Amino acid sequence: MNMERSTPLQVLLVEDNPGDARLVSEALADAGTGQFVLTQVDTLADGLALLKQRSFDAMLLDLSLPDSQGLHTLERTLEQAPGIPVIVLTMLNDENLGIRAVQIGAQDYLLKGRSDHELLVRSVRYAIERQRLLAELHLARQQEQLARNASEIAAVARLSQDAGTAVTARLYGSPPLREVQPELFRDLVTRYANILDQCLERRAFKIEVNTSDMLREMAHQLGFLHAGPRDVVDVHTHAIRQQVRNTSVPRMQAYVEEGRLLVLELMGYLASYYRSHALGRG
Repeated sequence: MNMERSTPLQVLLVEDNPGDARLVSEALADAGTGQFVLTQVDTLADGLALLKQRSFDAMLLDLSLPDSQGLHTLERTLEQAPGIPVIVLTMLNDENLGIRAVQIGAQDYLLKGRSDHELLVRSVRYAIERQRLLAELHLARQQEQLARNASEIAAVARLSQDAGTAVTARLYGSPPLREVQPELFRDLVTRYANILDQCLERRAFKIEVNTSDMLREMAHQLGFLHAGPRDVVDVHTHAIRQQVRNTSVPRMQAYVEEGRLLVLELMGYLASYYRSHALGRG
């Protein structure tokens, strides 16, 4: 792997022990002039404040600080700065703490008093490289998910152009709602999008939301307008496209997943409406 770069690596050290801080400073200085720039603070609060003000390439984090102890120190750091590679510093008698720290998100751990200069420098460089590779992998997965979402939305949209989805509408001789009733169609899209949002709230916060009654009411309105499956797909597709615009990939995926169930439920209620309507006419 190529670790060369033209600018120094910015390293933040959060360590309250002057002796340990000096050893880290000496180790990074031994790596060569212009390789590292070290910034040291004594408390987690000061470290988190610095992370808000400027960017660092890596962070060396003592887990025993005056204002924070143990894994909570790491958890707070990762919550505020999830993208920074963190190497935790632990006492010789607490190696298990370092292992647990790696399990919850640290890139590496070093035992105070046992890590030589070369090991410390190599750990910092490798942590930065691993974090970079993880970021690239995460970006690639996001792009792949975006492509899958776009493909699924496009596939659903194509259904509205398929003559097979217009059977019910043809029975009533009705053209697409989006063409003959554009304002009403936009209202239906807005209502459907609101139901989607409530589904996401139910999913995220585990709250009770009765979306079935709202969908049933929409189905009755669609049935009264002589709409068919094609129109349901149109409403669904327009609402999904509206909601996923400029949103995060996880939220986009949630919209797509909830939408799969929602559109089927709406179609079911519309079918029930037509069954009831046909029986009533008979």
